[in-house]
Amino acid sequence: MNTSAMAQSGRFRARRMARGSVTEGAARAGFTARGVIYLLVGALALQIAFGDTGRQADRGGALQELAHQPFGAVLLWALGIGLVGMALWRLSEVVFGSVGKDGRSPRKRLMAAARCAFYVFVAYSVLAFAVSRHQSGNSSDQQSRDATARALEIPGGQWLVGAAGLVVVGAGGWIAVRAVMRKYHGKLRLGQMSRRTRRLVDVTGVAGGAARGLVFAVAGVFAVRAAIDYEPDRAKGLDDTLRSLAETPLGPWLLVCVAAGLVLFGVFSFAMARWRRV
Repeated sequence: MNTSAMAQSGRFRARRMARGSVTEGAARAGFTARGVIYLLVGALALQIAFGDTGRQADRGGALQELAHQPFGAVLLWALGIGLVGMALWRLSEVVFGSVGKDGRSPRKRLMAAARCAFYVFVAYSVLAFAVSRHQSGNSSDQQSRDATARALEIPGGQWLVGAAGLVVVGAGGWIAVRAVMRKYHGKLRLGQMSRRTRRLVDVTGVAGGAARGLVFAVAGVFAVRAAIDYEPDRAKGLDDTLRSLAETPLGPWLLVCVAAGLVLFGVFSFAMARWRRV
């Protein structure tokens, strides 16, 4: 066997291992962990909508809720390890490509790299919380304001913050539109579902994805406003973004609908953990 053939065989074996049971298990654990976080954030947002304003509807609030449950430390570590699995799976997509006919394209690899970096950060924050059992750093709202203030201080900071806000608005719209168009069908093993299960998955995927996209878009709008007005305090994290929905003419009912949508997205993440093609 010549050197080229050996190298090709080696790459094939490496790719097969990356798609093996370990990577698949890591991905499914990651989707499960993501589902838990969205379920908790949505539930906390529902409590805020019905008057319990002392709650914090973001990842920090979700971790606090888990910490107060029986075996809270075990749950936190399991959540963090699941998110590490998600990051490793996304890293395998960067190196070996993802499923689908264009899974090895530069665009898909770049998206996988961005998602890997995001889940590395989230996993680190969860594991740091599991170690200390105290909220690591500030809330998502304070983190957003601090990051915006630092960005505005650099040359061209207003343009940078404004552009970042527009990107987030676009990402939110992209998430929502793809959910409504059910683009996730191409990533699911639909043949393994019953007709009733598929309908339930569509309810959670469409409503949950639309709600998630709306939250992203609103957060992006606040970032753009912060850039235009040169006021970092106008930037909002997840908690303040959700609370702002209750201040619209629709009152708390818009927040109720979005919060319920986030809960559904958590359920959809569990469906992804079960039926996602990895």
